Amino acid sequence: MTSPNVLEPKIFGIAGWKNSGKTGLAVRLVTELTRRGYRVSTVKHAHHDFDIDKVGADSFRHREAGAHEVTIVSGTRYAIMHELRGAPEPSFSEILARLAPCDLVLIEGYKREPIPKIEARRLEAQNREPLAPTDPHIVAIAADHPVEDTGLALFDLDDTMGIADFIEQTTGLTKQPD
Repeated sequence: MTSPNVLEPKIFGIAGWKNSGKTGLAVRLVTELTRRGYRVSTVKHAHHDFDIDKVGADSFRHREAGAHEVTIVSGTRYAIMHELRGAPEPSFSEILARLAPCDLVLIEGYKREPIPKIEARRLEAQNREPLAPTDPHIVAIAADHPVEDTGLALFDLDDTMGIADFIEQTTGLTKQPD
């Protein structure tokens, strides 16, 4: 439960197959929405093992020694790495609960979560099967090619301003006073 003075962040997702343009769109949207004065956080789901640490670094050595969480802190940023060590992947809601307050959480991946999302489509995508027909939470499509037979909002994949406007309208995102 949140206090009455803390607003829940708006959530909007970008879904699509590998190489569909999700990351490029996410980066452009973060740039545009932060330019508009919003505090934007992102969550990216990886379907593979990944590491943000370098072999031999002190933090890597801490994790290798068995630390449950390793926090690296400097004057410009901090990162917390949490080792699952065989535990199940945290749920979408558990991840959202760990984020600091913000105006919008932009989600890349998590294509099956029941959140409003835009489907990114590129001709070079690994899989070009449309997601929208089977996902009622997809509210728009951004593509680098013509899209037929849809009643959803359509955008060029590079129309960052138009997509940012659409996200503001769809989520009800408004700049909060500081």
